[in-house]
Amino acid sequence: MDTDNVPDSAPGDVPDAGERSRQLIGLLAEENRLRAFAAVALGARSTRQVAETAGLPLKDTALALLRLREHGAVTDGPEDGLAVAHDLLRALARPRGAEGSARPAAGDAVATFVRGGRLLRLPARWTRKQQVLRHIAERTFEPGVAYPERVVNERLRAWCEGSDDIDHVTLRRYLVDLHELRRSEGVYERVRPEAA
Repeated sequence: MDTDNVPDSAPGDVPDAGERSRQLIGLLAEENRLRAFAAVALGARSTRQVAETAGLPLKDTALALLRLREHGAVTDGPEDGLAVAHDLLRALARPRGAEGSARPAAGDAVATFVRGGRLLRLPARWTRKQQVLRHIAERTFEPGVAYPERVVNERLRAWCEGSDDIDHVTLRRYLVDLHELRRSEGVYERVRPEAA
């Protein structure tokens, strides 16, 4: 039985990232859809393979895949089969405020080296590098909150997507070296900014 708790959008409606995330969670809250999604993530490429992997009847699998495709969670893969929509998941996983933040003033290092919540590359000049790294720390981590290394890596990976010049490990090391993040026994915390 397909209980649908995902609101349908009117044609032309483009939900914001928060709403889109809620829709995706609602979509996966139904067990058959979650099992079908997991089967695709594990490599099942056809409806029949998904049914076998998920342990679902073919009819239930077809309905689950229909809803997953309607909401963009599952797409046609590159090799004639089903695939998880990794681009959608990456977009929804970007740090909050990375896209919706106010655009920096013209000539600002941040405007030059950060676009659409992604780091294009790090500046060579030290003062500009500090400015860009401070921007990333402010948009990614709350002061005084302890973050396990796994979470830090996930959040920094979103900034590095598509960049050949920098990866999340290098970015994390710079943030620690510049005292934007403090590390202790695999736990990271953003250093509280000094009062002006």
